[in-house]
Amino acid sequence: MKRWLLVAALAGCGHTEKSVWEREHAGQLPPSEEPVALPAYPAEQSLIEFFVAATSEFRFFVDSSSISVGADGVVRYTLVARSSAGADNVSFEGMRCTTGEVRLYALARDGGWVRRAGEWRPIQPRSVQRWHNALYREYFCPQKEPIASRQEGIDSLRRGGHPLYEDLPRGGSGSGW
Repeated sequence: MKRWLLVAALAGCGHTEKSVWEREHAGQLPPSEEPVALPAYPAEQSLIEFFVAATSEFRFFVDSSSISVGADGVVRYTLVARSSAGADNVSFEGMRCTTGEVRLYALARDGGWVRRAGEWRPIQPRSVQRWHNALYREYFCPQKEPIASRQEGIDSLRRGGHPLYEDLPRGGSGSGW
């Protein structure tokens, strides 16, 4: 009985020593992510259009006021996909440049946000969702490293690509790595 009391007491202590496996694989574990606050709903004058593909039926924009680079290395932004009929699909997303992953935090509805936190998933080079590949390669993660600041992201979008992306072979955002 005393043994069980000791186990129960230790369990309630908040003992946080890492296991042998955690210590051995610490470099392989995904980085911890900082808390995420949702940005203001995007204003039309803050949208910067970026090129995805000539065959796309949508036009794509990033809300310049929503771009941030966290201490965790995640580039966060609001994406607006506008159909040829003028309907907007708006999402708040994050991108991990070092691992080539993207994550959904929220979707817009009726001028506000609805949290829809998804799992981190790989950015596929030849995916139907080419906008993630374009943002990753050409604007926010040149050479698989995150931009250093919001302003660097804005400048990349305004000039049609990051200066470091120009050092890489071109082939369009859907052509692969």
